[in-house]
Amino acid sequence: MANELAKLSKELAGVVEQAGRTAVAVHARPRFSSSGAFWKPGVIVTAEHAIRSDDEITVTLPDGKNAPAALAGSDPGTDIAVLKVEAQGTVLPAVGAPVPGNLALTIGRSADSGVNATLGAISAVSGEWRTWRGGRLDHYLRLDLTMYPQSTGAVVVDVDGNAIGIATPALSRIAGVAIPTATLNRVVDEILARGQVSRGYLGVGLQPVELPDHQKGLIILSLGENGPAAKAGVLIGDILVSLDGSAVAEPQDVQNLVESRGIGQKIQAGVIRGGAARSIEVVVGERPRRD
Repeated sequence: MANELAKLSKELAGVVEQAGRTAVAVHARPRFSSSGAFWKPGVIVTAEHAIRSDDEITVTLPDGKNAPAALAGSDPGTDIAVLKVEAQGTVLPAVGAPVPGNLALTIGRSADSGVNATLGAISAVSGEWRTWRGGRLDHYLRLDLTMYPQSTGAVVVDVDGNAIGIATPALSRIAGVAIPTATLNRVVDEILARGQVSRGYLGVGLQPVELPDHQKGLIILSLGENGPAAKAGVLIGDILVSLDGSAVAEPQDVQNLVESRGIGQKIQAGVIRGGAARSIEVVVGERPRRD
């Protein structure tokens, strides 16, 4: 038994050493640094909520040297920020979603203590998940491990040293989560191409209601000023029952359908106004970014 534990300990130490070659410390907030990881040559991913300053960002590289970093862009919805540096760094192989019970490690870095690691497990896995910030993660990966301040933005790896994602405590009030590799690849590519992630919206505040025929719909309680729905002639009090022929019963249904269409695309909103059904054409707009 002792030999098996010693072997496991040695193997985990090897994984930490290997993954530590990609981990950086990110200095962009008061008091504590956060962590990040090289995702592409010269490109670092980290947690957006830990970036408190858009300029004068520095990173401590795996060789211990400090280097300036430029913010290429960020996405609050998925809590992803992308930094560009002149250094290349080591990029770990990425894998898809693990299964519940798989061991996982967060590998971060501190300017003072160097590489730091926590060990735990992936305690829950599900499919596509919408964050409370409005972003879409390709998988929900709950982390059952200790989240220190420096663990924010740390790369999450499996016991073979493959990247599962990056760690954040900001997207769930229950536990830390790993932003999965599929989401990171998608968001990083869009940020590098456009500087931000654009999301479609209609500009409506919605509340589920049940209609007399047991049909469900969404009553419009508010309209964004000069938003797409307001411009199209949608009124407060209208009951939204469909988008492009697909029934909608929850605000999430609307968000999913609108984001799947793309900004600038026309969408037919089926509404009930004064007991009469009508169709209103709305052009999907771009969701305003929160400052």
